[in-house]
Amino acid sequence: MSPLIRRTLYVVLFEAVGVVFVSLGLAVFAGHEVDQTVGVAIASSTIAMVWNFAFNSVFEAWERRQSVRGRSFRRRVAHALGFELGLVLLLVPLMAWWLDVSLLEALVYDIGLVAFFVVYGFSFNLAFDTVFGLPASARPLEAPTEGTSRGA
Repeated sequence: MSPLIRRTLYVVLFEAVGVVFVSLGLAVFAGHEVDQTVGVAIASSTIAMVWNFAFNSVFEAWERRQSVRGRSFRRRVAHALGFELGLVLLLVPLMAWWLDVSLLEALVYDIGLVAFFVVYGFSFNLAFDTVFGLPASARPLEAPTEGTSRGA
């Protein structure tokens, strides 16, 4: 599978399955009707994808201007926190409005979503790689067989 097809399939499946889980989870745990939760799940998913693209574009532009290259633990933490904080600022007001709840209640929902997506993301990645195999960039290099050299 080409990298573009793999990435496209990954995003579509990840978001579609995520929308189902979020819709049902909000309906069950927050006591809202599924027709409300499907809409907020789709809107949240769309916002998260657009925010991911925008935030990473800005972060990488900032990163290119830094004298110290690489992604240290500290820089990765800053990236993750910046992304999540921005997403909270975008999603909490949307959830409060859409579900007709307070900002505090929407924040609690969002914290639950963050916790869910950590576990879901890990599990989905494991399942996706099991079903579709690892991408070329993650596959171990094959050792040369007898009688061949790497330069040949």
